[in-house]
Amino acid sequence: MFYLISIIGSGRVGASIAFLCVANELDDVLLLNRTKDKALGESMDIANAIPSTSKFSIRGTDDYSDLSDSSIIVIAASRGSYTKDRTENIKSQVDMIKEIAEKVKQYCPSAIILVVSNPPDVLTYFFQKESDFSRFKVIGIASSLDSSRFRYFISEIFSVTQSSISNALVLGEHGDSLVPIFSNVSVNGSELNSLINDITRESLINNIRGYWKQLRNYKSRSHFGIAKNTYDVIHAIIDTKELFIPASIVLEGEYGEYDVSMGIPVKINKNGVFEIQKINLDESEKSMLKESAKKIRNDINSV
Repeated sequence: MFYLISIIGSGRVGASIAFLCVANELDDVLLLNRTKDKALGESMDIANAIPSTSKFSIRGTDDYSDLSDSSIIVIAASRGSYTKDRTENIKSQVDMIKEIAEKVKQYCPSAIILVVSNPPDVLTYFFQKESDFSRFKVIGIASSLDSSRFRYFISEIFSVTQSSISNALVLGEHGDSLVPIFSNVSVNGSELNSLINDITRESLINNIRGYWKQLRNYKSRSHFGIAKNTYDVIHAIIDTKELFIPASIVLEGEYGEYDVSMGIPVKINKNGVFEIQKINLDESEKSMLKESAKKIRNDINSV
């Protein structure tokens, strides 16, 4: 059977993405995990969420040859957890992504790749270099999640719905150097910068950067947010819609950066990234983004 969507990694994130794809009848889904029983168990569970009118299915496997001809590959695998920083297991994660890139290149060389595993900017870079896929078809999904968190905190400050907030983008690293772009945000039509002071701005930055740590005070880790943000990209690709989000791709001069992968504003359609958006940044944001690129580049060079 032909599975359009293949998800490598059947943990909480991979399974949540698979659930959304199946429950919303996007297409057939293949769950791949190095522990076959895990993939089989999750696929059996998620199969019960298939609508009775759906023509699609889900299956679990540990065999990379089953990826053959998949159009979309989501990488949500991990070789360890982290407690202080997303780069804690960077060496083993990079080794993993290189192995996955080799397999994906062998079995589905035309696929669009969505990298969810941490650290996503570094892994996006290494997957693209290892596979030699077009940089527009290897996309790190994380900055859109950070942007969701940016919107959440703004909505909490002003007690407004998130739909009242426009252009709340976070660029750069999915990590401690992430860069919220305040200069373009509006709340009910008013510029955010005119509504907050420097103390509130710094508090927002720190809250977004520390969101995952705060969340872990209450549960083991997050998965619903990244699953929905990844699902939105898959949906756009399959339904040939255009989606504007910040996402990580390898840069070749965009925003003044070369040979590094980080979150920038892009448009995505059935072919992957089809346009890199140039947005205006103030001098502080430009400086922070350059520092974020430097941090990612240092992480890349550390492996």
